[in-house]
Amino acid sequence: MPDTARHHPREAPPGAPDADRIGVGLLLVLGLLSAMAPLALDLYLPAFPAMTEDLSAGSTAIQATLTAFLVGLTAGHLVFGPLSDRFGRRRPLIAGAVLCVVAGAVAALAPTAGVLVVARLVQGLGGAAGMVIGRAVVSDLARGRAAARAFSLMMIVGGVAPVVAPVLGGLLLGPLGWRGLLGIVLALSVAMLAAVLLVVPESRPAAARSAARSAERDRPATGGPSATATGAARSGLGSRAFLAYALTFGFAFAVMMAYISASPFVYQTMIGLDAAMYGAAFGTNALALSAVSALSARLAATRSVRGLLGAGLLLCMAGCVGTGLLVATGAPAGWLALSMLVSVGSIGLVMGNATALAMAAVPRSGGSASALMGALQFGLAAAVTPLVGLGGEHTAAPLAVVMLVAGALAIGAFALAGRRATTD
Repeated sequence: MPDTARHHPREAPPGAPDADRIGVGLLLVLGLLSAMAPLALDLYLPAFPAMTEDLSAGSTAIQATLTAFLVGLTAGHLVFGPLSDRFGRRRPLIAGAVLCVVAGAVAALAPTAGVLVVARLVQGLGGAAGMVIGRAVVSDLARGRAAARAFSLMMIVGGVAPVVAPVLGGLLLGPLGWRGLLGIVLALSVAMLAAVLLVVPESRPAAARSAARSAERDRPATGGPSATATGAARSGLGSRAFLAYALTFGFAFAVMMAYISASPFVYQTMIGLDAAMYGAAFGTNALALSAVSALSARLAATRSVRGLLGAGLLLCMAGCVGTGLLVATGAPAGWLALSMLVSVGSIGLVMGNATALAMAAVPRSGGSASALMGALQFGLAAAVTPLVGLGGEHTAAPLAVVMLVAGALAIGAFALAGRRATTD
């Protein structure tokens, strides 16, 4: 498979989307782009107590650095997605990478918690560019099974990041300190900028960029919901297929975020694992997610994309139901590790295929579609994260309820899409 980005670093060749236009090198870079924000979000979490002491700040101020990053990440999706439809993929992507580098340097050297909060806000804003535009580049260059395969391969690199980042942070905190962890994020940002400049092509055709700018000029001058709805309708973002698959993607990610948020309490407090064993259990689930994502990429070459997505949702729901039954019956807590393994691992069949189907429904607005999916993804993640801890650290009942509801909503959204607007 040729890596066309190596031969055309600035502009992808015109023509119909084709799997051969996404080389291995480009896929690896797009995976790094999708992993950048989750790594920056989660890598420094184990360092919160040390940061509180070193910066002479309260826990609320340090927690605000996380909130600021999420706010920037959500806003960045809504900013960079439409910009990439109007002005092309490369320029907004380079701008976002530069923001990440500058903000990363300020964050690593921040003298106060206030400076760190602002730096993390800007870092989240810039980091969103890689996630939203990376998906748009794939949608520009591939469709159907080829796109599903590419998204699933990206999931191996980018989807595991939020699962393994806290574990890596815990291992590296001792020798590097919290500034060292943020220094790693800075180094990855520099690598991201270099990779974008060298590898990522301009995949948005000039005609499509011009049409997007013309559509923007022709929208009603008045703001508000009517203008927003008109723009969504014109770009296809209001279609049932896109909304349904985007919601499937978002609610499936919510299942994984619920697991990530509750896992320290479930594994360590309830099951009784020490920190090292917790890391091993966490890593096992990350490995399962990667393996299933790789399997999904292989199967997408010959199987229905929608069929793979449906199978993944059913397996995920089976794990969620298992967790609910174990909690309801008071079974030994150790069995929860198995049910959560099923739920998390099966998401490898969901995320890439749901993304491919959603993006295929709006081929003319890949950047805006990716932006809305990302905003939905992290908005739902922010909503479910505090819910799993409502019952305290000695019960998994809130986790079971959140996973069951999110899993059921993902299946409901999948059913809402119907079969007519699917892609093979």
